[in-house]
Order: sequence, then structure tokens, then C-alpha cells
Amino acid sequence: MNKETTDPRFKIAHREAWIGIGLAIFNFIWWFGFAYGLGSRPVEDYTYIFGLPDWFFYSCVVGFILISILVIIITKFFLTEVSFDEEEDV
Repeated sequence: MNKETTDPRFKIAHREAWIGIGLAIFNFIWWFGFAYGLGSRPVEDYTYIFGLPDWFFYSCVVGFILISILVIIITKFFLTEVSFDEEEDV
């Protein structure tokens, strides 16, 4: 039998890879939505938060904080520690 199909670590790795891809896609959609959604207005219509244009503040500052918190939560509650040591069949 193929070792990849029998080793449970591969199933865990695939699930965690999909979680990582999901986070990256969410991050891009968040950034793109605010950067190009709010940033496509004329400069005269911008509002400013802490001296930054609102589109930049929401896409880059809030986005970074949100993704950082999500990564911490997902790492703490959804990812599994896996041993990389070879297990010998007895």
C-alpha cells in the first residue's frame, strides 16, 4: 500500500494546508475589497483615520490585526502538533 494513504499525518497536513489557503484567500479578499472598494473614490472624498486614508487603514492596518488574531486562534485551536519521527511498523 502507498505510504501516503496509510500515514495519518498526511490527512492532517492536507487539512491544515487547506486552512492556510483559506486564510490567504480571506486576507486577499479583505485587502482587495477595502483597498479598491474605498480607494477608488476621488481623493477629495477620502476620510482619514489616524492620518491615514480610510481605505488604507481598513485594508492594511485593520486587515493585518484581524489576520494576526485569526492565525493565532486557528493555530491554538485547529492545528495539530505532528511528530516528524518515522514510525516503524512492528
